[in-house]
Amino acid sequence: MRIKILSTIILLSFLFLPAVAMPAQAQDNQQIFNSSGLPIPRFVSLRSNKVFVRTGPALRYPIKWIFVRKNMPIEIIQEFDTWRKIRDVAGEEGWIHQSLLSGRRNAVIMPEGGAMISKKPEIAASPVAKLERGVIFKLKQCQTSWCLGEAGGFEGWIEKKSLWGVYASEELD
Repeated sequence: MRIKILSTIILLSFLFLPAVAMPAQAQDNQQIFNSSGLPIPRFVSLRSNKVFVRTGPALRYPIKWIFVRKNMPIEIIQEFDTWRKIRDVAGEEGWIHQSLLSGRRNAVIMPEGGAMISKKPEIAASPVAKLERGVIFKLKQCQTSWCLGEAGGFEGWIEKKSLWGVYASEELD
């Protein structure tokens, strides 16, 4: 009798193991697979000067705030159908419809005192211009520690650590 009870307990425990393992496995798959097939997280930019950010992934959800700055970089952190959960430069999160987003890559100047655009991707390179905090920098290329781009009619290189909108290990062509 004891052996039968013990074997039943062991059998039942094996039946429940996949259910316990499933959430972790599903969570891993969610990071890899999503509705667009693109990696998450990733940076994109706003397509329009007026973008509604909602509390949930549908028009029925209330508007949390409105972006009024075209080309502002944002980070997609989740997808649901045609909606993207985003994080902005201030760390605020909300939902935006995919039609309001562009794959164009931009970054925002972050240091309090701004950042210098240089002619070459070197600390000792000749400066081209100084960009103030909050300026949108249109990315063209990123290497290990530097990004080439343009802002205000000036083109050159900025250290990646001065930008929000590109990952530290990311390289762009």
